[in-house]
Amino acid sequence: MTVKVALVTGAAAGIGAACAKRLAQDGIAIGVLDLDEERCAETVAAIKSAGGTAVALGADVSNREQVFAAVAKLRDALGPVTIVVNNAGVTDFTPFEEVTDELWDFVYAVNVRGPMIVTQAVLPDMKAAHWGRIVNISSSSAQTGAINMITYSSSKGAIVTMTRSMAQEFGPHGITANNIPPGSVMGTIMSEANRDRFQIPTETLLASLPVRRLGEPSDIANACAWLCLEESSYVTGQTIGVNGGRVVT
Repeated sequence: MTVKVALVTGAAAGIGAACAKRLAQDGIAIGVLDLDEERCAETVAAIKSAGGTAVALGADVSNREQVFAAVAKLRDALGPVTIVVNNAGVTDFTPFEEVTDELWDFVYAVNVRGPMIVTQAVLPDMKAAHWGRIVNISSSSAQTGAINMITYSSSKGAIVTMTRSMAQEFGPHGITANNIPPGSVMGTIMSEANRDRFQIPTETLLASLPVRRLGEPSDIANACAWLCLEESSYVTGQTIGVNGGRVVT
């Protein structure tokens, strides 16, 4: 049986690491990508210690040359890439009137151009295989908006519509594209670094969530793994909210 190969971006920690480890449990070989290879060591070690296969990759997802070089390295090491999880991203809490052109361009370069470049890098492998899975990690703020987060929330909103367009364009090639907007997930690099900036106290947030608990990276990873299954081939262009009921559609 041919082993599938997945590329997971922003996989050094948090949601990306959880997705990489969860996909590895399904026998998928993993390209663990972050800003530099050294950051990926812990995730790669965890996958290998559990009997999986993984390789560390370093690249800034907004840099086309670096991304294509990393994908070439992954392809040489493990084979064609037919699964991609576009998780790498940056957040921002700047009030609207203080947003500069440079800040706007930076956030969009990583959060929007990044997934485009990464997907372009692996798309030929998916088309050649007549099979592929694209999972884009957006944010529940893309669905609700957020105070002092116009750069972040709007960039993640772009991911929602990008995913819908990808699904329509790539579907005839056997490729699905879906997006997961996490909500109220702790234990990530973003959440821990910006805990003091959250607008809602934890106790109030918990009371507002139907499940009465905060999310964990593994919650997102489980949904990601399901979307990558062979059995999920009829699911595409969808927003699979994993947010404890914070956003109800």
